[in-house]
Amino acid sequence: MAITVIEYVLGRLQDLGITDIFGIPGDFSFPINDAICNDQNMRWIGCCNELNAAYAADGYARIRGFGALCTTYGVGELSALCGIAGSYAENLPVFHLVGIPGQAMMESRGKVHHTLGNGEFDLFYKMSEPVACARAIMTPENCASETERLIAAACYNRQPVYMAFPLDYATMQVLGRAEPIPAPLSDPTSLSAAVDAMLAMLSRANTAVIMPGNITSRLGLKDQVMALINSSGLPCATIASDKTDVDETHPNFIGIWSGRMGIPDAAQTFVEGADCVLGLGAYMTDFFFGKIDRAKTINIELHAVRVGQAVFRNIQLADALAELTRRLPKRTDVKGPKPVGLGEPEGKGNDPITAHALYPRWERFLKPSDILIQETGSSAFPMFCARMPKGSVFHNQLLWAAIGWATPAAFGAAIADPKRRLVLITGEGAHQMTVQEIGQFGRYGLKPIIFVLNNNGYLIERVLCKHPDMEYNDITQWNYHQLPAALGCSDWFTTRVTTCGELDAALARAESSGTGVYIEIVTKKYDTHPTMKHIHEVVAGNVRINWDR
Repeated sequence: MAITVIEYVLGRLQDLGITDIFGIPGDFSFPINDAICNDQNMRWIGCCNELNAAYAADGYARIRGFGALCTTYGVGELSALCGIAGSYAENLPVFHLVGIPGQAMMESRGKVHHTLGNGEFDLFYKMSEPVACARAIMTPENCASETERLIAAACYNRQPVYMAFPLDYATMQVLGRAEPIPAPLSDPTSLSAAVDAMLAMLSRANTAVIMPGNITSRLGLKDQVMALINSSGLPCATIASDKTDVDETHPNFIGIWSGRMGIPDAAQTFVEGADCVLGLGAYMTDFFFGKIDRAKTINIELHAVRVGQAVFRNIQLADALAELTRRLPKRTDVKGPKPVGLGEPEGKGNDPITAHALYPRWERFLKPSDILIQETGSSAFPMFCARMPKGSVFHNQLLWAAIGWATPAAFGAAIADPKRRLVLITGEGAHQMTVQEIGQFGRYGLKPIIFVLNNNGYLIERVLCKHPDMEYNDITQWNYHQLPAALGCSDWFTTRVTTCGELDAALARAESSGTGVYIEIVTKKYDTHPTMKHIHEVVAGNVRINWDR
C-alpha cells in the first residue's frame, strides 16, 4: 500500500506509544498538521505557543517514554528550542517535526517569509544540531532509512531528534524500505569485567548505599532497580533531581541526598560516610556537589560503567543492572537511617500560612499513584524532602532549570495519562511565563489540581543573589485565582487563601470537587523553609537576609 513520507513517520511514532503531538500550525507545516489530524490513531494537541508545546512534549515523554511536537520553519522551531534543549539535558527522547519550505523554493534562494532574507535555508537546521542527538531532512528516498536511524538514536541516547519535512516532499510516496535498527548489545568481556570490579568494591565496603538516577526511569527500569535493592539488601537514596526513581515507601529507602545544599541530617551523613556509593545513572548537578570521594563510587551509566577511576565501555545500563542483580550477594549487615519527611503541619484558623504550615500539608495531600509536577523554584527544595506515596512520581527540571517549565509540562503529563491524578506546584513568577496553557487543561477535559504559591516575586532569586530586594526580583501582581475562568475553565474550583483555615478548607474541597482545581496560596514575601535558608547561607556566604520581612 502506498504511504507518504509523513504517514510513514507518524506510523513509526505510534509504534513507540506516541498518540498525541503538541504544536502550533503554520503554512510550511500544513502537510504534517493535516496528516496528524487525518490519522485516526493520532491526536493533534494545539498549544498556545511553540515553547509551551516543547515543554508539554517534555512532560508527555516523562510519562509515556517518548514525546513529539510539530512546529513550522524558522519562527516556530526557534521558539521551541529552549524546551527542546531542556529535554536534551534531561535525557528525554522528543521528536521535533518541522515543516520547511519546498525544495524548489529553497533552491531559488529567494526572500521567503520566516527566513532571514539571505537565501540561506539551512541556518535553522544547523541551529538545531547542539540540542538534537540526530537530525535529518526527510525525502521520499531516505524516509524509511532515516526514520529508523533517528528512532534508534533517540532510543540509544534518550535525547531529542530533529526531523525536517520539505513542503513538497511530506506528501510524496515513500520509496524503499527499512527495518528497525536493533538496540546494541553489551560487550560480554567488558560487561563481565565491570561486574567483577563492582563486586570487588562492594565486597570490601562495610557500608554501601544504592543511588538510582532518573535515566533508569527514562529507560523503564524502575522494577529492575527495585529488584536490585531487594536482592542486595542495601539501603537506597536518591539525589533530589532523581526523586521517586525508587519507591520512597520501601523499607530500605533512607531519604534524599542533597550534597552541599542539604541540611545535615542522618541521610546526608550516611551517604557521605558510606564506603561505597553505587549509582545507577546518577548524575550530580552543581546544586548537589558534595563530600563524596570519587574513588569510592560506582556509577552504571547509560553505555558504560565507572568503578572508581576505571571505566568499562560498550555496556548497556539494563544489562549491567541485570547482571549485578544476579551476582551480588545479599547483605543483612548494612542498615541505614529512616527518612523523616516534613513533620507535622503547624497553624490553624486565622494563622498566616507559613512554610511550616504549608509544606507538611502538601506532603499529606499527596496520594498513591499521583503525578506531581514541581516547578524548580523556592517551593521545590522543601518538597524534595517530602515522603512520596507508593506509586506516585515526582518530576522536576533541576538540571536545565528553566522557570516556567512546569505548567505546560504538567499539561503534557496529563495528556499522557489522564486517568491519574495530576498535581502541579508552581510559583507565581514561573507561572507568569507559561500560564496560557491552563486553558488547554479545560479544552481537553482534564482535571488537574494546581497550587500557585504567591510570595510577591522571585523568592528563589532573592535567596540566591546578594541583593534580594533589587527591582529585578519583583513582578506584577495578578489575580491568579481568576485566571482559569478567563482562560476558559469556568467550571473549576478556584480560590485564594491567606490563612491556615482557608488552606485546610481548600484542600478538603480539592479532594472532592470533581473538577479542575486552582488554589492561589499567599504567603509573606520572605517566608521560606529552612532548606532555602540553608541554601542561601551556602551560596551567599556572609550576606544575610532578614527573613521576618
